[in-house]
Amino acid sequence: MRLILLGPPGAGKGTQAQRLVEKHGIPQLSTGDMLRAAVQAGTEVGKRAKAVMDAGELVSDAIVNAIVAERIDQPDCARGFILDGYPRTLVQADAVESMLAERGIALDTVVELVVDDKALVGRIVKRAEEAKAAGQPVRKDDNPAVFEERLREYYKKTAPLIGYYYAKRTLKSVDGMAGIDAVTAEIEAVLSATAKETVAAK
Repeated sequence: MRLILLGPPGAGKGTQAQRLVEKHGIPQLSTGDMLRAAVQAGTEVGKRAKAVMDAGELVSDAIVNAIVAERIDQPDCARGFILDGYPRTLVQADAVESMLAERGIALDTVVELVVDDKALVGRIVKRAEEAKAAGQPVRKDDNPAVFEERLREYYKKTAPLIGYYYAKRTLKSVDGMAGIDAVTAEIEAVLSATAKETVAAK
């Protein structure tokens, strides 16, 4: 099972990815984690990434794509993986298509968590208030102004992937505003239906 989770920040992708990891025994691949692991392991592409980061620059698409390609070749990805937070752009989406095609594999599905932006901002404000009331530090991302900037960035760069994957008929949308368990159940229903379609196509 190879899938991508799509949705704006705060949509619950991380929570659902973790549940998928636990149920299906496949790894969740996040670009941040992959970058850190490649740098720590001292791989060739990790050294390139470290040099860029040490210079205070943003890691290029080419390096990120190379790190993802290196990661999916590892044994724990043989049965599948979950891409979370990648691809972020159409250029990266094309790179994913190419790297999978080179390996003779394909994405099974892309799950979009559909959410209400205003409700998301409300969630963030509430979470920040609850943290303050409990005397806990407020996460940087729980600042409404910072969060809204991240939302704008998502719609500018990542939201076009919704149309991209819809055109490829791999996009499935679920209600991200439902309760966590309900979202999990809906995702599992999508994966089950996709698996049946794949078997039927063979």
